[in-house]
Amino acid sequence: MDYKVLRYCVIAGAVLGAILAVLGGILIPIGDSIIDGTVRKEAVIEVGTIAYDNWVSAGAAVYRQFWLFDVLNSEDIIANGSKPVVAQRGPYTYKTRFLPKENITFHSNDTVEFMLPAGAIFEPSMSVGSEEDVFTVLNLAVAGSYPVLPHAMLDLFMRLSNSSLFQRRNVKELLWGYPDPMLKTDLGVFHPYNGTYDGPYNVFTGKDDISKVSRIDRWQREPTVSFWNDTYCNMINGTDGSSFAPFLDKREPLYFFSSDICRSVSAEYVSTENLKGIEVYRYMLPDKTLAAPSENPDNMCYCTDSPVNQNCSLAGVLDVTTCRGIPVFISLPHFLHGSESLVQALDGLSPSEEEHSTFLDVDPITGFTLNFAKRLQMNMMYGPSTVIKDLLKVKDYTVFPVLWLNETASLDDETANMFKAQLVTPMKTLEIVQITLLAIGCILFVICTICAVIVPWKAKEDLNKTF
Repeated sequence: MDYKVLRYCVIAGAVLGAILAVLGGILIPIGDSIIDGTVRKEAVIEVGTIAYDNWVSAGAAVYRQFWLFDVLNSEDIIANGSKPVVAQRGPYTYKTRFLPKENITFHSNDTVEFMLPAGAIFEPSMSVGSEEDVFTVLNLAVAGSYPVLPHAMLDLFMRLSNSSLFQRRNVKELLWGYPDPMLKTDLGVFHPYNGTYDGPYNVFTGKDDISKVSRIDRWQREPTVSFWNDTYCNMINGTDGSSFAPFLDKREPLYFFSSDICRSVSAEYVSTENLKGIEVYRYMLPDKTLAAPSENPDNMCYCTDSPVNQNCSLAGVLDVTTCRGIPVFISLPHFLHGSESLVQALDGLSPSEEEHSTFLDVDPITGFTLNFAKRLQMNMMYGPSTVIKDLLKVKDYTVFPVLWLNETASLDDETANMFKAQLVTPMKTLEIVQITLLAIGCILFVICTICAVIVPWKAKEDLNKTF
């Protein structure tokens, strides 16, 4: 056997292995640099990028599902002051956010301004019934007037219009509006909606600083809101929740502003999920979001002097009267994470973490929100009165649920395939090449190095046998 030739081959193999291993190692920072550059380019809100195409108009269909609270014992409540019994009815589903952003204007300070149009289309196939389904619900006019008007005046208005604490309304009327006989105007939980706009918003494009992409600079042309009479609570923090800066750190919370609740909130990482073959980080609102100030001092400036707040000791509700212009209280559905007294005040509530919590599934590389469920409950308040006929028997102030909604969107197959083809697959392919080169190179180097030691020893042994 020609050990000399074999030794050269072994040495050459070791050198080749070393080269492959070094090449694989070199590709790691090079690959990371390529990925970083690609993401930084495509995550910018600029015409021609992936981010822009999905930003102008939602890539996945966005739906709002509504569950209405049907009052089962309205007569007993009025006649005897009985504990309310409610049953949720739903979902009644509408397609929303199907209209692209309007009046898009880029500014020189790395921001873009736009208006967000509102629209809703009923989806019968995703609903339990029709928009004409009728239920007994809280009277919006009476509950809205209770904390505002003198009780003698409200009682007179109720008598003249033949109004009661509760009313019979169909789904369409309650959501989108009806002529109210007492106030002589159109009322509805979301009236007016179709044809209205949210904004204008000014958000950073990320072109100059990718860490600021999608962050809200101004809402309604102001850098803060003015609903809370406090600098901290009036801050507008983060994005609108549809996307965040790329390269997420799961140890850091995500901040976003919601005009629905007139304030900014944060979401914390809870788990890593697989969404149609894409690894996403799931973020959820922490329990402290609507906690009482005794548990979360940051919430003190959201507390108002409403009688339902119980000297700021009540958890789980947010008084948005100054924002909405009418006495409205926002909570999580079924008063999830709220004070026990809220749930115990009515029969028929059953808070569930799985069904009633809000979450966002965000791609950790690009910062795009690929799946979300925003769940909120709209409540109003009434209490005892020595004047108003319908409230003579009522003993306590009650935060009464009108409905809760689940605004949701999930990545469809077409968008998922596009996302994987343009971003996920190239990244995984590059990663596989890096690992393969490094592994083959290291294995080849180790094997050939061992052989390089064995071959001379074997050659010497054979030589000794010859002599």
